[in-house]
Amino acid sequence: MPEHAADFPNIVIMSSLMQELLAQSTFDKLKAGSIVSGVITEIRANEVVVDIGGKAEGVIPANEFSDLGELQIGSTIEVILEKLEDKEGNPILSYEQAQQKKNWENILSKCQEGAIVPGRVKTKVKGGLIVSIGVDSFLPASHIDIQPPKNLDQYVGQTYDFKVLKINHERKNIVLSRRELIEEQRVSKRRDLLEKLQPGQVRKGVVKNITDFGAFIDLDGMDGLLHITDMSWGRIGHPSELLKQGEEIEVMIIDINREKERVSLGLKQTKNNPWDNIDHKFPVGSKIHGKVVNLVPYGAFIELEPGVEGLVHITEMSWTKRINKPSELLKVGQELDAVVLGIQKDEQKISLGLRQLEPNPWDMVRHNYPVGARVRGKVRNMTTYGAFVELEEGIDGMVHVSDMSWTRKINHPSEMLKKGDEVDAIVLDVDAGQQRISLGMKQLATDPWTDIDSFFRIGDVVQGVISKVTTFGAFVELKDGIDGLVHISQIQEDRVDKVKDVLKPEQQVSARVIKIDREARRIGLSIKAANYSAEQLAQETATYEQFSKSSGASDMTNLGDIFDEAAKKE
Repeated sequence: MPEHAADFPNIVIMSSLMQELLAQSTFDKLKAGSIVSGVITEIRANEVVVDIGGKAEGVIPANEFSDLGELQIGSTIEVILEKLEDKEGNPILSYEQAQQKKNWENILSKCQEGAIVPGRVKTKVKGGLIVSIGVDSFLPASHIDIQPPKNLDQYVGQTYDFKVLKINHERKNIVLSRRELIEEQRVSKRRDLLEKLQPGQVRKGVVKNITDFGAFIDLDGMDGLLHITDMSWGRIGHPSELLKQGEEIEVMIIDINREKERVSLGLKQTKNNPWDNIDHKFPVGSKIHGKVVNLVPYGAFIELEPGVEGLVHITEMSWTKRINKPSELLKVGQELDAVVLGIQKDEQKISLGLRQLEPNPWDMVRHNYPVGARVRGKVRNMTTYGAFVELEEGIDGMVHVSDMSWTRKINHPSEMLKKGDEVDAIVLDVDAGQQRISLGMKQLATDPWTDIDSFFRIGDVVQGVISKVTTFGAFVELKDGIDGLVHISQIQEDRVDKVKDVLKPEQQVSARVIKIDREARRIGLSIKAANYSAEQLAQETATYEQFSKSSGASDMTNLGDIFDEAAKKE
């Protein structure tokens, strides 16, 4: 016995060696990618341990099984051997891939392009979803629904029917569509719905899409167009002001085109038209209360009641204030009173006024500024034809350039005035209806041309200042504000090509009066004749008279005519 007992360790060693040799033999028969049978040895919370008869047991993630409760320890399952060993020497197994590989041929025998199959959405991937129909298939995002959804997570775990779009045998993948099924169902629903729809019916629908011109409403079978003009009895700028995508609303069927399968809808038609009795609700001349809902360059829209707005034009906001834009006086959301000025029922327009709430100051203009009254004001603005003088806030009078001076030709008011100047004037005319007051500055003084002979006579030598230089001569300001003109031919004995080379503004000059034209209100001057003696003047006249006789010229009435004619002969 003892000698046999000494052999026991060798027997144990040989038994262990045999087990390793058997495992090695089994392991050598296993191949990566093959389907093998395995025994479940342990079920954990997140994984299942499976013995496939190799060197070590493999672990399969719990999410590859639809229900862990259906598994039992000791039961046999088929798995695919993805890899013989990982870094730790354990085999990498997949139950799900084995099922897919087994199911692929089965699926192909039952599933063809165009077939309808049930499936469960497994996960979200780039560009769509992975759906299990026995094998993993791809559902593009554009084929999930009629409108591609923004959130794909909401579909994960859900079960739907799908249409098989394409099967790629080489790559072993399948492309599905849920949208085509929905569209086919909608076609059937649309046909049924078109038969039932009648103008005047009120139906529930869901806002499917909003555009600049309206909204498309899903009537549970087909889409109808709700145009912006049929959304509200009032004015709206954009459909999004009234509707939200996904919102359920009630609409009226307005028109049906069964051939083209088009339906026109109305939202405002489901409510009473507030404009039907508008002239009784808001009679012309009545005072109303409303809220500013929109400001535009030409005025402000006031909401009188839902669906009814009136316009206060910028010209109807104040009698006296100069308003350049409505926002200077009003703001959106402000509540105010106004007066109804007019109603255009067919065009759904109401004209309102704010200034009519106060007395019109122009009604007192004739009393406050009678014709002939002397007034004083500040130059507020100038145009090419005159200057506006502010007499009081909002009340202007206009001085035309022709009423600024008796003696000077004013081409622009800036020649006499500048903005901000305080001026005196006489009221010439009042037109309260047109809100115009005509003023005159020259009327403050006597017209010197009514008695010009008491100021100037032909032949007089006068002193003056050059006020303006032109290409044809120079204007000389004489006493009492009267201007005289020195023609270019009357500057000096020698020929003058450019007046500005000889005369300058503000230059003091002596000149002789050679012509007085009462009708044209002009005085002709000659600088070169200022120093002529009586004999020289007589000689000049005699010389020209002799010249005119020999040339057949007509008689000259005065020295100015002689000089003017002489200038033409040069």
